[in-house]
Amino acid sequence: MTIRVLLADDHTLARTGFRMLLDTEPDIEVVGEAANGRQAIHSAGRLRPDVVLMDVRMPELDGIAATSEITRTGAGAPRILILTTFDLDEYVYDALAAGASGFLLKDVGPEQLTDAIRVIAAGEALLAPTVTRRLIDELARGGRRRVGAAPGLDQLTPRELEVLQLVAQGLSNAEIAERLIVEETTVKTHVSRLLAKLDLRDRVQAVVLAYESGLAHGG
Repeated sequence: MTIRVLLADDHTLARTGFRMLLDTEPDIEVVGEAANGRQAIHSAGRLRPDVVLMDVRMPELDGIAATSEITRTGAGAPRILILTTFDLDEYVYDALAAGASGFLLKDVGPEQLTDAIRVIAAGEALLAPTVTRRLIDELARGGRRRVGAAPGLDQLTPRELEVLQLVAQGLSNAEIAERLIVEETTVKTHVSRLLAKLDLRDRVQAVVLAYESGLAHGG
């Protein structure tokens, strides 16, 4: 299956570079380009890409506002991979809160970028390791925390709650399986079920919820 990609970046050179790179991949097709957030929203609705590579800082409408507008359409909306030179906490949190499924810095290598697109298109979430650490640090400080538990937490089994706490620490399925001494496929099932029960799109949203609800703590 070919992954349809929309490039949203206000720098023509950046879009050209991304297109040249992605055009060499047999399973990825660049279906359009956008030079600002408003164009990105329009093109996403018209072209219906699977993934949007979204820059943060763009004229007229920034990438975070555009992401929020695009993901608001619900089921069938393209998945957003934020690409930026800025790895500041507020960009990470705001982009994920807007509905982005991934966040990478622009200095990643070609292979990392193409792998990220495939991961996002497959329905998984992706964060650069440094970004994951910043996100968890930000949430652990409690500055964005809601008061009280999130709706749906009481529907989770004790094992699912345990898995959610480990997900919130940034552990992969393989690492969680090793920690709990179970098969990795079992962990994957637990993650899928807890995401469904909490009505979450991916494990990044699960990390945010765990910290905001007080289920997970720093340190």
